Amino acid sequence: MSDRETDDALFLRRDGDPAARDALVVRHRGLAAALARRFTGRGEALEDLIQVATIGLINAVDRFDVARGAPFRSYASATIVGELKRHLRDRGWSVRVPRGLQERSLLVSGVRTRLSGRLGRSPTIAEIAADADLETEEVVEALQAAAAYRSASIDAPFGGDPDAPTLASTLPADDEAEALAERLAVVAPAIRSLPERERHILFLRFYRDLTQTEIAEEVGISQMHVSRLLARALQSIREALGPG
Repeated sequence: MSDRETDDALFLRRDGDPAARDALVVRHRGLAAALARRFTGRGEALEDLIQVATIGLINAVDRFDVARGAPFRSYASATIVGELKRHLRDRGWSVRVPRGLQERSLLVSGVRTRLSGRLGRSPTIAEIAADADLETEEVVEALQAAAAYRSASIDAPFGGDPDAPTLASTLPADDEAEALAERLAVVAPAIRSLPERERHILFLRFYRDLTQTEIAEEVGISQMHVSRLLARALQSIREALGPG
């Protein structure tokens, strides 16, 4: 039995058999460790990076749909790399913020992104508070704390030396939407057939996890136009994939 056949057999048992799920994680720990090593030398201990990569691997095992016919390693690689990049990004606080407030700020950021995608607009403070089970004052405090987050920190030179390489320049490169297409092998042909702008918007929404409002600002179009392009791109992919 090939490695892929073994994986597929385990995935068929995964939901009702914890041992099968654990076996899948064990089988691919080497992949997680190898990807973690690509991010060493960036201010994080290898052990911590491997732990983060393992979380990404577990998420990939839990979310993977074997019925789609894609190889698990491609899907897992994208999920693990995304987890590692989010970890490095979320470490970039420009001032000292209490750990609990950092975590609440990241929670609010995630809820805000998810609600924006669901609602097609930026959620209100009250909507975020209700979804996150927080008081409105806590949401406001978390949003204020986010201002202390240095989102451009990965673009700063190491050690303050203007001639030094930046963290961003040392991260594994993403070839925009083409990288997404390659990693999501099951929909690659459908994505590649889309117009360039729609591929780019898919990349921003599902790989960089931007809200529609953030995409609109980056691309230079309205949020409603982003919503229409996303809907059109997803419908094209569904039609290309056919039933099921």
